[in-house]
Amino acid sequence: MTTPGNALPPGLLLAYYGDDFTGSTDAMEVMTAAGLSTVLFLRTPDQSMLGRFPDARCIGIAGSSRGRSPQWMEEHLPPAFDTLAALRPPLLQYKVCSTFDSSPATGSIGRAIDLGVRAMPGDWSPMVVGAPRLKRYQMFGNLFAAVDGIGHRLDRHPTMSRHPVTPMDEADLRRHLGRQTGRRIELVDMVQLRDGASVAHVRLPSLRGKDKPVVLVDVLDEETLREAGRLVWEEKGAGVFSASSSGLQYALAAYWRAHGWIPAQPSLPQAGPVPVIAAVSGSCSPVTAGQIAWARAHGFAVERMDLPAVLDAATREAELARLVARAGAAIASGRSPLVFSAEGP
Repeated sequence: MTTPGNALPPGLLLAYYGDDFTGSTDAMEVMTAAGLSTVLFLRTPDQSMLGRFPDARCIGIAGSSRGRSPQWMEEHLPPAFDTLAALRPPLLQYKVCSTFDSSPATGSIGRAIDLGVRAMPGDWSPMVVGAPRLKRYQMFGNLFAAVDGIGHRLDRHPTMSRHPVTPMDEADLRRHLGRQTGRRIELVDMVQLRDGASVAHVRLPSLRGKDKPVVLVDVLDEETLREAGRLVWEEKGAGVFSASSSGLQYALAAYWRAHGWIPAQPSLPQAGPVPVIAAVSGSCSPVTAGQIAWARAHGFAVERMDLPAVLDAATREAELARLVARAGAAIASGRSPLVFSAEGP
């Protein structure tokens, strides 16, 4: 069903489960900037919670599966997927990080796909990981990321190749994902994608099947981003499950924007000035380290968490109380507190 001048159907357009909190807010930002009302829940919502947002165009759940085992996923993901699928979105997404860091034992994207495809009727599972705005690029199935203007293949990336839990030792996402699932994995590459119509009407039908294969879609630039969005949206059928980064949101928005179905210019509500702001950081990224250094130089009250104390049940509550007290004292004195667990790798 469409309305005059708008090819987007009424109601929910996309629902997603995010494998961590920050990634979930990333997806929320893209949809909100596209002018689409988005709601993010911190746990699987019940009907009363959902009922508060009848006009939402996108609904997400911020999860923690990125650091969990396949056994944890088997217990916790199906109820979340079933709840979201019951809302009848045309697209159900398992939102992953655009650096794809995962392994068969921790944060298995393959296991999440095997669980998620059961919730949707589609006969393929598109995967969009590249996101040019985030300096993430997928070419011929291989993932690249830029740091300080220099592009790196993921298995040679200065940070992700050295991740303490899920180091990326393979940039070819077909091979990397193939370690996590026995599901068939296919690719629509950047050359095929630029020949748009033939991909949709010739290439993709030959890939689909009752086994619901994963179909990786290359994204290099704005052209391929838009074509990826077109391919997913036009070929969603009665509904598909997609394990993708926020590249999926960017791709859909690019396609919808090209047709005039959403505002031409992305925009977010402007936040007004406030006396203080509280921040918490749990990232080991060099980029985050630079942000912490900036905050320290600009008057934030910067306090590092004592990790051994937090990880010890005997001292955890005392350390948390110390951090809260220090942050509260900073706010009372007119300073912005920043509590962090690491400053760089």
